[in-house]
Amino acid sequence: MLHKRTTDQNIQDALEQGDSLVFGSSGLSRPAPKYTMPQDEMLPRQAYQIVHDELMLDGNSRLNLATFVTTWIEPEARDLMNETFDKNMIDKDEYPQTAEIEMRCVNILSNLFHGKSEEGREACGCSTIGSSEAAMLCGMAMKWNWRKKRQAQGKDTGRPNFVVPADVQVCWEKFCVYWDIEMREVPMRKENGFRVNLREIPDHCDENTIGVLGILGTTYTGEFQDINLLDSLMEEYNASTGYDIPVHVDAASGGFVAPFLYPDLEWDFRLKWVKSINVSGHKFGLVAPGVGWALWKNWSELPEELIFHVNYLGGDMPTFALNFSRPGSQVIAQYYNFIRLGFDGYRKIHQACMDVVFKLRDLVAQSEIGEVVFDDIKMPLLAFKLRDDFNRGYSVYDISYKLRAYGWQVPAYTLAEACKDVSILRVVAKEGFTYDLAALLVKHVREVIADLEGNAQKRETPAEPQTRIC
Repeated sequence: MLHKRTTDQNIQDALEQGDSLVFGSSGLSRPAPKYTMPQDEMLPRQAYQIVHDELMLDGNSRLNLATFVTTWIEPEARDLMNETFDKNMIDKDEYPQTAEIEMRCVNILSNLFHGKSEEGREACGCSTIGSSEAAMLCGMAMKWNWRKKRQAQGKDTGRPNFVVPADVQVCWEKFCVYWDIEMREVPMRKENGFRVNLREIPDHCDENTIGVLGILGTTYTGEFQDINLLDSLMEEYNASTGYDIPVHVDAASGGFVAPFLYPDLEWDFRLKWVKSINVSGHKFGLVAPGVGWALWKNWSELPEELIFHVNYLGGDMPTFALNFSRPGSQVIAQYYNFIRLGFDGYRKIHQACMDVVFKLRDLVAQSEIGEVVFDDIKMPLLAFKLRDDFNRGYSVYDISYKLRAYGWQVPAYTLAEACKDVSILRVVAKEGFTYDLAALLVKHVREVIADLEGNAQKRETPAEPQTRIC
């Protein structure tokens, strides 16, 4: 009875203070703390409600067609993430099974990308906080390998460069700035169908080139660059110069698409000069952000001096990452997807997304104003622009802005260097973007255009309000 009396008294105290009514409590009747820490505490429910209500002003992530990042996951994956977000990924001694699951994922991906297994050793790779960190790690390995070779030859190591296509993701620009590397860009060409001519890449190489970049799924248009051709070009160049410049593949977007939809496409470790790959688990790997993966063809490509050993968390823990502490939940979710979906599951999901993109492509092609940037669509992404003969006083930026009134976030942006006078819209079709949602998007695009053109006849005219006597 003592417990019951105490409980009843707590309830009575809460009623008297008004705290049982969320919006009747004193804590929500005054401005919330914003830029300085408050002196007093508040009830958990009050703090939750303040933050929850402000977040209602954010866009709906399911309608965000700008991001490549996964916006829908299965409830079971969400449950596993909730159960493991407090596990520190770096503490492999305390959480050995989480570390084991990370290494399983590395081996699964290495096998998927046709990595070279070494007897008695796991595949060479690691998880990261995202594909950008993975790109940095792979770039660092290229620089260190280049520098060691130059030092062994008694040559200067002060002027490294990295050759990239102009439609490169911004993380590579950051890499070159952070690690003091000259970035040599090969421009995008209009006459080449808004693509980079990969045959120009060797022309930008020399003895100071740490590596060259190929992109499987560009940020601008979703293009799968011909990595097989790039490998052949570097084979010819390295044979003629005596250099051994490697190819790194930025497969952040396409790495989780190509193996399932185009298994015969040679872009990965099957190719001689492809030494490292970065891929994003939270894009088409179907994991909530953020997790990425850095992989090397074999252990000889990862310099030992970049691997640090620490023991202050207990046991010896080799680590190669820019970040140290981070949750293990995304890695757990990645493994869940691997065993839950399997090869066929990934294939079905990505094919369904591709079907939606193909439908969007057909609708754009049938329209009077839009045209796709190029037809060779390899991943669930559609980039389109206004027709060249279109001049009606508005732009893709106006369309993008007005679509926000419906909740859609469809980015408008310029293409890469040498094509910056061309502006396009881009739709990324992720899991959860259904045919019906795509049809709604097209409907709303048409309404936006009708509004921009000021042609009321192209829109459905609302009925006149009727006077009603009650």
